[in-house]
Amino acid sequence: MKQVVPIQTIHLFPILDEMLISFLASLSTEHWQQSTIAKKWKVRDIATHLLDGNVRTLSMLRDGHFVAPANPIHSYQDLVDYLNELNADWTKASQRLSPKVILDLLQHTGKQYCAYLATLDPFEEAVFSVAWAGEEKSLNWFHIAREYTEKFIHQQQIRDAFGDKGLMRKDLFYPFIHTFMQGLPHTFRDVIAEHGTAIKVSISTEIGGDWFLQKNASKWELTADIPQAFAAEISISPDIAWKLFSKGMKSDEAKSLVEIKGNQELGQRVLHMVSVMA
Repeated sequence: MKQVVPIQTIHLFPILDEMLISFLASLSTEHWQQSTIAKKWKVRDIATHLLDGNVRTLSMLRDGHFVAPANPIHSYQDLVDYLNELNADWTKASQRLSPKVILDLLQHTGKQYCAYLATLDPFEEAVFSVAWAGEEKSLNWFHIAREYTEKFIHQQQIRDAFGDKGLMRKDLFYPFIHTFMQGLPHTFRDVIAEHGTAIKVSISTEIGGDWFLQKNASKWELTADIPQAFAAEISISPDIAWKLFSKGMKSDEAKSLVEIKGNQELGQRVLHMVSVMA
């Protein structure tokens, strides 16, 4: 019996790429210097970061070209620090690139990047695990979905700088947020609760959905079955969700912008989920 990929995203990469190129091509030179929600990064910095994602994946995973980190990685924080260092180095070097060169390189590498991902067996072990979900080993389908969230979130950061909501549609947003929600069990890993305790997380509007987190005998798990009762229910709008879970908004900022019913402590724990490497 053929296995079904739990979160299907591979077909969406070319769509995101086409939308990214089209949007960036519509910007003036001044617009490339526009500030974004990504703290110190301007539009051009995010665009070159997306380019880095392409060339880094092709170099390491397709071509087997790995460069060892200067310092050993023994923890999650070590990994985050290493990635931040790589990102900072690339951002500094890419200041030499013009918007046109960046666009040309995104188009050229994006096609190769998508073609490479399509060669991966979804159910083979990925080279890199999805660490923000607490996994030490991940299958390729989850690795690919994680890559999709990277492509989505960074393009959304660019569009957000101009008030554009082009990505906020069901076919693109739902797979993104569904992948992010896989981080819920890890977020609750240290939360003590009785067996059967359930939490409902809703992302509102027609582009969102409902997710159910339940405590079993040993750990918290996402379940497709609807529990009979919920200790807490939390509703978040899509525009708040993508910012909150990617550290574009602090949990304290989000408290007044979400609706929590039932156990407030459990509900507010959801606000601390981070589904990116940060």
